[in-house]
Amino acid sequence: MSELLLPPEHRYAKIIKERLNDDGSELSVLNLGPTHPATHGIFQNILLMDGEKILEAEPTIGYIHRAFEKIAENRPFYQITPLTDRMNYCSSPINNMGWWMTVEKLLGIEVPKRAQYLRVIVMELARITDHIICNGILGVDTGAYTGFLYVFQFREKIYEIYEEICGARLTTNMGRIGGFERDWSPEVFKKLDKFLEEFPPVWQEFQNLFERNRIFLDRTVNVGGITAEKAMAYGFTGPNLRAAGVDYDVRVAQPYSSYEDFDFIVPVGKSGDTYDRFCVRNAEVWESLSIIRQALEKMPPGNEYHAEVPDYYLPPKEDVYTSMESLIYHFKIVMGEVPVPVAEIYHPVEGGNGELGFYLVTDGSRTPYRLHFRRPCFIYYQAFPEMIKGAMLSDAIIILSSLNVIAGELDA
Repeated sequence: MSELLLPPEHRYAKIIKERLNDDGSELSVLNLGPTHPATHGIFQNILLMDGEKILEAEPTIGYIHRAFEKIAENRPFYQITPLTDRMNYCSSPINNMGWWMTVEKLLGIEVPKRAQYLRVIVMELARITDHIICNGILGVDTGAYTGFLYVFQFREKIYEIYEEICGARLTTNMGRIGGFERDWSPEVFKKLDKFLEEFPPVWQEFQNLFERNRIFLDRTVNVGGITAEKAMAYGFTGPNLRAAGVDYDVRVAQPYSSYEDFDFIVPVGKSGDTYDRFCVRNAEVWESLSIIRQALEKMPPGNEYHAEVPDYYLPPKEDVYTSMESLIYHFKIVMGEVPVPVAEIYHPVEGGNGELGFYLVTDGSRTPYRLHFRRPCFIYYQAFPEMIKGAMLSDAIIILSSLNVIAGELDA
């Protein structure tokens, strides 16, 4: 973007007009995005450049804002789940489970232990897919395509597990109030066991490919660093905060879905730079694998996969066609004829990118009076202009990649 394309009142236009470098050269403006493939999403940054060096950055968001929170005010609770799919679509099941747990908190529903463990398994699978994508793409952005292509096949294997559970892959719309819509088939556990056997050695090779790679180290160490104090001031959570040395994890601080039953380490970094963010996510994958194995070993016997709450849990479709009672319950739930408490609640879960929270206000009607999604991407993206100031243009790309900004979650 040249100076002439900027409106004259724009502050960059004034800076460029007033400032010349010592050698007489002018500053320039670069429009990075909103459709540049390296931005990994539809958002724009107008960069004030001195050659390859970034002096200032002005972000623009909202290109795929879909008004999810307003739409939710006009939808029954069951019909809000597809909206959560479309925020961080790299780990949709975590969004789904977080929403169901919010509604269950509102209604005072106790989910059976077995269903809680099943939720833990699927949420940790989703965390693994999220980190596979983030760290694999970070490798691509530093010029190394091999690692991404090698591990990406295992995202596909996790998606096959999703398909067995709910019939969907990316936007899963998984689960129900009180648990799951159906019990997991033997094929789910068969594919899960195969994944747990085949994936770990591949992930270890992926780590070996990058963590001591001289080119990768030169591109990521001391690039895009942020202090713990500044990260907390910006509201960072998740891997980006832990990379700065703060061991905050919602699964430990405010356990849900029986996470207190499992032993796992919360990986932390020191410098908060791009390399630490990469390493923290790598380590979290190992912890997720450990949690999944523990959940399988400790799985309560039986076949309970949902709570007995007929007022809120949709009956099996085959029963709706043959049983008057099931038909009545189905009608009342779908049409929102069952009253809900008047309440104001907040429920957080540990999403792939940090604390994903649901702030729900109800007035007793069939739809939320107000619903706000605490989206980690929206919160930490505000630090991006400061993190890239003084960096090279090529550094800005990998800093953005290491933050794992998902446009669907950023805008919602």
